[in-house]
Amino acid sequence: EEKLVESGGGLVQAGGSLRLSCAASGFTFDDYTIGWFRQAPGKEREGVACMDPRDRSIYYKDSVKGRFTVSSDNNKNTMYLQMNGLTPEDTAENYCAVDRTALPENCGDSFNDILQIWNNYWGERTQITLSS
Repeated sequence: EEKLVESGGGLVQAGGSLRLSCAASGFTFDDYTIGWFRQAPGKEREGVACMDPRDRSIYYKDSVKGRFTVSSDNNKNTMYLQMNGLTPEDTAENYCAVDRTALPENCGDSFNDILQIWNNYWGERTQITLSS
């Protein structure tokens, strides 16, 4: 079965760090643009960080620049999101996704466009909750 499997979410104190992982099963994503998305309570899903591993072009949402880092390890067929300096505003369900034709800048598109463009594979959500 071809799927993305997420791990690494949890409860963390403000100012803390977490690393999300997303492993591809049944396929290799070295020919896909990879992306991390999140959906906070009462809000639409938004792009956080996206990367094209083929040329290393990267997009970050403004509010996470300097705090989050997206990366991938093709040998492990896994993508990562390192999150530092977490704040209560980072509380959200997080999703990984890959798509052959998406561009990293498509990370910043509207919710409806995200769902239309990123349509190859989505991971199961993983929850991040910040405690004050």
